[in-house]
Amino acid sequence: MANPRPSADPADIQRLLQAFNARQLAQAEAMARRLLATHPATGPAHSVLAALLAQQGQREAALPHFSAAARLQPGTAELHFNLALCLSGLGRHPEAVTAYRTAIGLKPDFAVAHFSLGAALQAIDALADATAHYRSAVQLQPGYLEAWGNLGAVLQLQGQLDAAIDAYQRALAIRPHPRLQLSLGSALRNRGDLDAAVTAYRKAVELDPAYAEAHDRLGSALWARGDPEAAVASYGRALELQPELPEARYNLGVFLQDAGRHAEAIPHFRAAGIGDAHDRALYCAYRSGDFAAFRSGLEARLHDAHRSPLLATLTAHHALNFGQPDPYRFCPRPLEFIHHAAIPPLAEARSTLLAALLRDIQLTGISERKQGRLHEGIQSSGNLFRRSEASFRELAALVLAEVRRYPAALRDLPGAATCELLAAWPADPEFSSSWYLRMRQGGHLTSHIHEEGWISGCVYLAMPPVPAGALDGSIEFSLDGDDYPRRHDNFPSRTITPAVGDIVLFPSSLFHRTIPFAAATERICVAFDILPAHA
Repeated sequence: MANPRPSADPADIQRLLQAFNARQLAQAEAMARRLLATHPATGPAHSVLAALLAQQGQREAALPHFSAAARLQPGTAELHFNLALCLSGLGRHPEAVTAYRTAIGLKPDFAVAHFSLGAALQAIDALADATAHYRSAVQLQPGYLEAWGNLGAVLQLQGQLDAAIDAYQRALAIRPHPRLQLSLGSALRNRGDLDAAVTAYRKAVELDPAYAEAHDRLGSALWARGDPEAAVASYGRALELQPELPEARYNLGVFLQDAGRHAEAIPHFRAAGIGDAHDRALYCAYRSGDFAAFRSGLEARLHDAHRSPLLATLTAHHALNFGQPDPYRFCPRPLEFIHHAAIPPLAEARSTLLAALLRDIQLTGISERKQGRLHEGIQSSGNLFRRSEASFRELAALVLAEVRRYPAALRDLPGAATCELLAAWPADPEFSSSWYLRMRQGGHLTSHIHEEGWISGCVYLAMPPVPAGALDGSIEFSLDGDDYPRRHDNFPSRTITPAVGDIVLFPSSLFHRTIPFAAATERICVAFDILPAHA
């Protein structure tokens, strides 16, 4: 057998490249394989074969050839970039990050490599680094639509809503795009700009009338703005376009649930199958008094992790209603898990933080979110702790510090040993929602729970004077509420009268309501829901 020649004939390499560039793909693949059989160190042959295999969807087979091409020609940035792209496509993002960094080290003005490195970093949740490389991409190439869009997304994920909105708007100035309009609407709504969010969603629908998700998002924003008829029309249009769109099914189910049309809501929740949809179907069965259907559906859910506040509320009420043990372990004996404390920087005399919070609540142009449980008051829309005002961000940090202390204060309580809320609580909680509530004379909230959190809470910024022996403006907790069907009235409750600067934390499964107050002064608090970051 003849020994292989030390290097391939340059003419053979030239013919290979000509065939590849002429899109004579079968011929180019055969030529590359023949060259590598006799000259395995031929970089261009590895590169061509890798590209051909990748085009055929054979990334695993392409990877060793991309790697060989980069190893044989280590000073060529594009070869390291191609290797990184292949690794990203295989989901091997940490390795892709290394290859992208090598490409950029060789060619610092490689805009698409900065963009792709940003995407790989985003995939491994290195959001700050991803932001830096998306910024590099748009600085090198100001018309880079995709980089502006991705920059907006990672900024939004980090709670930098103003910067995210600016990035989305810059992308849309390059070229209108329905998906970017949807992202802009999401950031605007999260910031509390409901009217602007509605406008953005409408623009997405104008750009693509068949975009079902845009119709659904528009419906959700219209509902929050207090226009339920228009919201239902948007949900209906979304389902006409995409009958099984889970989000639209879910949102329509929630609308019917809130309207008391429980039997109609159940099939929509069952069809949606996302989030807590199955638990909401059980809620509708229970509220309808169909206890047999509730018990039947509950049996299947007991095999899953006990981490649903809504289901915990239902099972606790059912157990008390029928004198049975509660089989759900989200938070046994939740009334004992209420935590009431003061936040020193707010409670101190002439608190500068308190003054800043009250000023920002008065002056910041946050849209009002309509909701039927609130009487004689307003609730802000968006996620307050994601806004840019320093006062809200300082308060968020203080709340998180108290939340991190919360589980340790409860571990010796009866029921703590079997409490899934404590057992599964990690060190990385985050705000799933946050908002302020301003109530005037006679203001109150009717009984409800917070389905979107594990722990909920309030920080009190202004409280009406309480007459001696009265509970005006207090918060009442109970295992009964929301017009659940009762066989008796023997449901326990607990009432707390907070002072300015206080924080109250409680399991999200607890019913709570605000007791009306008669004083002609405002009651102002910031409420929030907290989830583990992984949830």
